[in-house]
Amino acid sequence: MTTTAKTFAKIGIFLEMIKFTHTIFALPFAFTGALLAAGGFPSLRQTAWIILAMVGARTAAMAMNRLIDAEIDARNPRTAVRAIPAGLIGKGLTFIFIIASVALLLFSAYMLNPLCLALSPIALFFLLLYSYCKRFTSLAHVVLGICLAAAPIGAWVAIRGTIDPPALVLGGVVLFWVAGFDILYALQDLDFDRAAGLHSIPVLLGVKGSLWAARIFHVIMIALLVTLYNLMALGPVFLSGIVVTSAMLLYEHRLLKDGDLTKLDAAFFNMNGYISVAIVLFTAADILAR
Repeated sequence: MTTTAKTFAKIGIFLEMIKFTHTIFALPFAFTGALLAAGGFPSLRQTAWIILAMVGARTAAMAMNRLIDAEIDARNPRTAVRAIPAGLIGKGLTFIFIIASVALLLFSAYMLNPLCLALSPIALFFLLLYSYCKRFTSLAHVVLGICLAAAPIGAWVAIRGTIDPPALVLGGVVLFWVAGFDILYALQDLDFDRAAGLHSIPVLLGVKGSLWAARIFHVIMIALLVTLYNLMALGPVFLSGIVVTSAMLLYEHRLLKDGDLTKLDAAFFNMNGYISVAIVLFTAADILAR
């Protein structure tokens, strides 16, 4: 295999390791924040730098998580096949990818506006904090929610150069949405986390308690969407989007009722991907309709 081929192979392994395709969870909410901040469609320049900032932030976050958790992942049968514990990619190369991703985030923030750049270190702090949370707190899911809430808030700041109440409400929507589905995702590691002395809502509350915690978080998410609807005087199309989102969340929780994890992939990956895309599409349609 040639050097070029090996390089592309390593990049492919890295992208699979960080689940690059799962960027779909946060990117649509960044677009939602940009649409609402602009009251329409932002410029191509703003859109491009928002996308690059998002890619840089998420890539850095996932790579840091994989690097910091490599030893834990090696002990967990579910995660032992990940690239670092499986020896498919080295820690040194992963660190290089992290540095490059952080540089992309910072440069993109610089190209947007001064406030974006000034807030970037705060976002990086929470991205790093999340990777250590499971070692000392059950609230790792909430910290992950804060990390992804930076997507719509950051996009709003990228457009307006200010932090306004609607941006914080939309950030709260993402926070409780992410924290809720991350609790569900963590159920599959309940036994391992208990044995390893790690912390999570499932470890703290058990299966039934975790299901209820996720439901409560998602009810709060919907309440915040309604708050955003009223705060920004949005139209009936956006309200229809809230109804559709509520229906999809209800279906997600029905898939996992009584702690049945056999449909976790459908509940976690499929439904949450649909939810994030639905919200941005209904937001765009609402703006176009008005």
